[in-house]
Amino acid sequence: MEEKPSTARLALKWGLISGVIFMVYTTVINLTGQFSNTALPWLSLLISIVLIVMAMREFRTLNGGFMSFGEGVSLGTLLSVISGLISITYNLIYTTFIDPTIRQQMLDNAREQMENRGMADEQIEQAMEFTEKIQSPGLQFLVGILFAAIFGVLISLIAAAFIRRNKPPFSDFQN
Repeated sequence: MEEKPSTARLALKWGLISGVIFMVYTTVINLTGQFSNTALPWLSLLISIVLIVMAMREFRTLNGGFMSFGEGVSLGTLLSVISGLISITYNLIYTTFIDPTIRQQMLDNAREQMENRGMADEQIEQAMEFTEKIQSPGLQFLVGILFAAIFGVLISLIAAAFIRRNKPPFSDFQN
């Protein structure tokens, strides 16, 4: 009987790959000042989907062509959390030590967008105070992990529904 592949091991492998990809992605965004580009979050989501699907396909291949829905969801969710831990930690290191001006650039950009929308000065100041409060590294880390987990679950639920292939009943008892 073949040994069943580990979802945790594959999640670690693909989580590391994903984390490194998002480290490069973040560096490029920061160096080019593209944090206000509204298309980039969609590209980030697409990258996440592709990596989760690739991980699920590898698991299914290693598992004799089969993957249950639960295995797919757990693999994708764990992969997302690992990737989130790596990329969020890197982003905090980057914005705290490598280029601390990034945070101020993001705040200035947010203020400019609110001014362009015609918001009142009071509203802008309130929003900026709130934004500065949530910019603390600890809160950013917790919120980042939470979002990575939530989006990982959502993407994994959808991907696993399409990629799963259940073993036929009693297949373990056949020669």
